Amino acid sequence: MKFFKTIHTFDYEWSLVSAAQWQKYPNDLCPHVQHVDVLNRTIDPETGILTTERLITVKQNVPKLLLKIMGTKETQFVREVSTIDPKAKTFTLTSQNLSLRNIMKCYEEISYTVSPENSEKTQFTQQATLTVGSFLKRWENIIEDFSLKRFQQNAQSGREGFLNVLEKFVVMAEAAKQGPNSTN
Repeated sequence: MKFFKTIHTFDYEWSLVSAAQWQKYPNDLCPHVQHVDVLNRTIDPETGILTTERLITVKQNVPKLLLKIMGTKETQFVREVSTIDPKAKTFTLTSQNLSLRNIMKCYEEISYTVSPENSEKTQFTQQATLTVGSFLKRWENIIEDFSLKRFQQNAQSGREGFLNVLEKFVVMAEAAKQGPNSTN
């Protein structure tokens, strides 16, 4: 079993970061994400908490020989469930792979919260657990190390890609605040 954790602070307020999260894909730094489909979305009328379930289609860049050995194709699926609590200002996303679970399970949790140091910034926390299936115990360390390295690379490019999306989103939000009749 391998673990991954990273914490990052975005220099934007929680409401902008959480709104921009919905625009994360597509982005040029995460070409492995092919589609994001909303399966279910509900709002609790008493708490105002928005819960969304999405199916993420990814195309993994894995050697063709390895795909053949595993008996799979390069297209894989991930289930993501997110909750946004606008009162507590928390946005939590959990995801787990649906494909190849007999080979490896990946569980990821991401949270966006108001930064404890500065209420005008947002703290991003990302954690993941990778576990290789029992029939691959002989190769466990090799597979987990490779997968952890790949996860770390994807996490870094995902955060950089999201920052690009976030910055564009902030520009659009600021322009919307100024209204159509403003001149710069």
